[in-house]
Amino acid sequence: MNEFELSTEYIELFKLLKALHLVGTGGEAKISISEGLVQVNGVVEMRKRYKVRVGDKVEYNGEMINIKKG
Repeated sequence: MNEFELSTEYIELFKLLKALHLVGTGGEAKISISEGLVQVNGVVEMRKRYKVRVGDKVEYNGEMINIKKG
């Protein structure tokens, strides 16, 4: 499980995927989200700008990311 330290209140879901280098571009992240390939806290999340916050767990392409306070 990967961890991402969040130093702000939230990060938008597509920006998180890009920041973790799980996708090559923001556009690729947005497509993956719109195709239902990303889960947040075990539920498919289709909103590209979903606000990921401390305590959330994001899953994409077999990778689980735990969001913790940075």
